[in-house]
Amino acid sequence: MSAGRDAEAPDSGAEGLICPGCGRGYPPSERFCSECGMPLVHPSGAEQKASARQQRARKIKPQYAEGQLVKVARAQHQSEAEFIEGLLLEEGIPCLLRRSRGSDVSEMLAAGPRDVLVPASGAQAAREALAWEPPDDARRGGSGS
Repeated sequence: MSAGRDAEAPDSGAEGLICPGCGRGYPPSERFCSECGMPLVHPSGAEQKASARQQRARKIKPQYAEGQLVKVARAQHQSEAEFIEGLLLEEGIPCLLRRSRGSDVSEMLAAGPRDVLVPASGAQAAREALAWEPPDDARRGGSGS
């Protein structure tokens, strides 16, 4: 009957794709419905688990992703820079880590300072997220007694 139904592999089940417009089934190799031209989707309940990169992108708030890159912090080494990157991502702020200029450490090493850059629209929020203030009792110099 239909080219889409004939093309569906037997036992494709959750591995196959369907057309959201007309409901015809297709093998995973197809991308568009041959009948109505709609993009094919996974059947409900058969969605692919998001990759780490996709999960990370979902955390980013669009209002913080616009403008030129601005330096908001400097890390002493790669692991410290990645820690800062994680803090900013939890606030929805995307960032880019770049080896600081003037460093005499080889490019392939993780040692050496890193600049933390964010889009201009997220710079103020990033600075606020990275600002640290000691608790009230530590500021007073109290020992708790």
